[in-house]
Amino acid sequence: MAVAAAVVPPVSVEDTVLRGRGGDASGEGLYVERGPGAAYHMFVVMEDLVEKLKLLRYEEEILRRNNLKPLSRHYFALPTNPGEQFYMFCTLAAWLINKAGCPFEQPQEYDDPNATISNILSELRSFGRSADFPPSKLKSGHGEHVCYVLDCLAEEALKYVGFSWKRPVYPVEELEEETVPEDDAELTVNKVEEEIVEEETDNEENFIDLNVLKAQTYRLDMNESAKQEDILESTTDAAEWNLEVERVLPQLKVTIRTDNKDWRIHVDQMHQHKSEIESALKETKGFLDKLHNEISRTLEKISSREKYINNQLEHLVQEYRAAQAQLSEARERYQQGNGGVTERTRILSEITEELEKVKQEMEEKGSSMTDGAPLVKIKQSLTKLKQETVQMDIRIGVVEHTLLQSKLKEKSNMTRDMHATIIPESAIGSY
Repeated sequence: MAVAAAVVPPVSVEDTVLRGRGGDASGEGLYVERGPGAAYHMFVVMEDLVEKLKLLRYEEEILRRNNLKPLSRHYFALPTNPGEQFYMFCTLAAWLINKAGCPFEQPQEYDDPNATISNILSELRSFGRSADFPPSKLKSGHGEHVCYVLDCLAEEALKYVGFSWKRPVYPVEELEEETVPEDDAELTVNKVEEEIVEEETDNEENFIDLNVLKAQTYRLDMNESAKQEDILESTTDAAEWNLEVERVLPQLKVTIRTDNKDWRIHVDQMHQHKSEIESALKETKGFLDKLHNEISRTLEKISSREKYINNQLEHLVQEYRAAQAQLSEARERYQQGNGGVTERTRILSEITEELEKVKQEMEEKGSSMTDGAPLVKIKQSLTKLKQETVQMDIRIGVVEHTLLQSKLKEKSNMTRDMHATIIPESAIGSY
């Protein structure tokens, strides 16, 4: 069980909080800036919150009743599903407030989230906790503010139920050697190796002892050499020897544990499978030969019956073939006739279209002959032509008059110039 850490009210990363010494805002202020690890503080708070909720038995009272999943260690610290996280936050907050001794109505799905958040913050302030952050920070359902609010409510609930943190009591572990009973009648390869190692160590110890006691052994050499003849003569009874051999024989049994990775095991399995396949092949081959013979006889019967049926129905087959030929000829003639009908139908449709056009033209000409509109148009055109002719005559007269005036004026100018050039001689002398 983790020990609860001191809960610090969340402060935004970009803000700098002005606090007094000893936590009193009225004292001399000093600036406390958040360190680089402050962004991960909410993960620590979230882990402590999960432990406190387990102490309050939230699994039995909340999760099972509402059919909810248990919270992970970082549920409110990371954004996953804002709607689900906000619903879980409101549900846990209401339950913790009720656990702390204050009646609080469980929020529903269609309640106003702003009203729910304001009610939760007002209850939090009633416990003497500070909530100097906007309520919109709780609407997302995750973040350090959500973890802070739930952690404060969990602490108040633990205080109300009378829970107090105690020092952890570690159990004293007693080391007990587990003895596994072994069968004396079975001797494994590991046992053999261990006994060989023990014998080697004993031999080494004896060898050291012999070196140390070399002087003593030298003294006894003479006595031992004198007893060689006695050692060569056996005084053991043969029956007792056989009984001892029978008694010790089960202990001399060596059982080698099979290892599936050993190639010898694979070779034995291959030989075993080969023998099984050969034995099964003999039996199966007899059945297959029998089945082959039966199928061959059945095929011969079928072929003979087929030949008999063909011989009996030869004339019917010929009639059927002749009928098929006649049917194909009739279908061909039908196709040809159908093609001619289609061509004639197309020609008829073209002639019908031309006839409709001729009828339409005749109707238009007949209507134009009986109608007086063309005559009116001709009269109007004649009247217009007459008016234009009169206007043209007037213009021609005006042009002719203008031309005549210009000619007369030019003629008078020429006459005047001519008289001016012929000066009389009497006039010259007077000057």
